[in-house]
Amino acid sequence: MRPATTLELLATPAEVSGVRRALRAYGADVQLCASELVTNVVQHLGEGVPVTVRVWCDDGGRTRLEVTHPDPRALPVLRASVGADEESGRGLALLDALAARWGVAYGPGRGKTVWCELEAGPGDGAVPVASVGGPGRTATAGRDPR
Repeated sequence: MRPATTLELLATPAEVSGVRRALRAYGADVQLCASELVTNVVQHLGEGVPVTVRVWCDDGGRTRLEVTHPDPRALPVLRASVGADEESGRGLALLDALAARWGVAYGPGRGKTVWCELEAGPGDGAVPVASVGGPGRTATAGRDPR
């Protein structure tokens, strides 16, 4: 077992590929979700925003991904549809399709965290990691079927 993976970075387009490489061992779905969430920070808040990406697997094989930044404004919005000619707007739809559940949480003085949980599947490349429970936060947006 290994501890959670935590990446501290400044959000830039170049860092997105670095995040994907750093999370390769967790599988393509985790890489894609992390890439989309960091890209959203770049697009909606601008380059150079400090971001923390944290990933861990629980004992049941579910992988949790959190992307935290200091700006608590603007909730992510899952768009109902995106035109075929539009160049953006599909990131949260991808996350929604891949994740078992996802949402947004606020921490005292810590900005906003967009999180998702992905189920382990056969051959998905998920790495078993020691259970490192996330901070006690409440989902305020996103999909949580509980």
